[in-house]
Amino acid sequence: MYHLDLTFLKGENITVDPKETENKFKNMIADEMCCNYHNISGCLACSVDHTFEPPFDERKIVEAESKGLLGHHFCELTENDNNIYSIGDMVIVDIEGFSEIARIVETGEIVKVKRQKFGFYGEDLPKVLRKSSDQDMDIYRENLIAESKARPIFRNNVEKYSLNMKLVDVHFQFDKKKLYFFYTSDGRVDFRELAKSLASEFKTRIELRQMGVRDEAKRIGGLGTCGREYCCSSFMNNFKKITTQVANQQNTSANISKLSGPCSKLKCCLCFEVDEN
Repeated sequence: MYHLDLTFLKGENITVDPKETENKFKNMIADEMCCNYHNISGCLACSVDHTFEPPFDERKIVEAESKGLLGHHFCELTENDNNIYSIGDMVIVDIEGFSEIARIVETGEIVKVKRQKFGFYGEDLPKVLRKSSDQDMDIYRENLIAESKARPIFRNNVEKYSLNMKLVDVHFQFDKKKLYFFYTSDGRVDFRELAKSLASEFKTRIELRQMGVRDEAKRIGGLGTCGREYCCSSFMNNFKKITTQVANQQNTSANISKLSGPCSKLKCCLCFEVDEN
C-alpha cells in the first residue's frame, strides 16, 4: 500500500467549487498579462515599444463568435443589461441592422486586457441584444435544417449552369433576411443567373461569397497531423504569409507534402518559432 503526500494540492488557488477555481485562474492570467504588458523584455511586449499606457475601455464587452459574417468579434453589452454572461452562453447580437446568434468565448477582465493589448478603444461594436431564449434556439435549429436542405439545391443549380464552384458552407442569417453560400473556385465566376435562381427558390436575399483554400480549412475544421485541431480554426484569426525559407530556417523536412496542411498550403505552425525581430 502506497501512502502519497497530496498536501501540495491544498494550495490557495484550489477550491472545491470548479467555477471558483476557474475564476481565480483567469484572474491570475489577467494579473500576469497586466504585469508583463509594459516590460520590454517580456514576451507580450516583444518587438513592440510600449512606452505609454493605452487606455482601458471600461464598457461592458464580451468576446463572441458566430458562423455568419460576425465571425470572431468583440461585442458590447447595453447599459441596462444586468445579466451575468458566462463562456458558452448563446446570445443574439445586432450588427449593422441585422441579427445573428453567437456563442460567448470570453468575458471579464481578460477581454479588457486583450483589447488594450490590441489598441482597441471606443470603436463602434456589435450590440448584444439578449441571451437567447428557448424560442430563439428553436429558430436557430430551424435555420440549421434549412441550411442542410439548401446544399443539394445549390449543387444542382451549379450543375445546371455549368459553373466551376465548390460549395464550402451555407449560413442562414438568424433573422432569415439573407442566405449565404460560401464557395471556392479557381477563378472568377459569373453567378448572376445562379443567384436569381436561388433567390426565387428560397424567397430571400442571396449572397455568394468566394473564399480561399485556407479560409475553407478554417471554416470546415478538422484534426492536423499532430492530432490537434487545426490552428486556423481553433485560435488563429488571421493568416501570415509562409514561405519555404521559414521551413529551411528550422531545418525541417524538404518534403513539401509533409509540410503542407489540409489546404495544400504550408502549415501555419511553421511560423510559430520564427523570430520576427
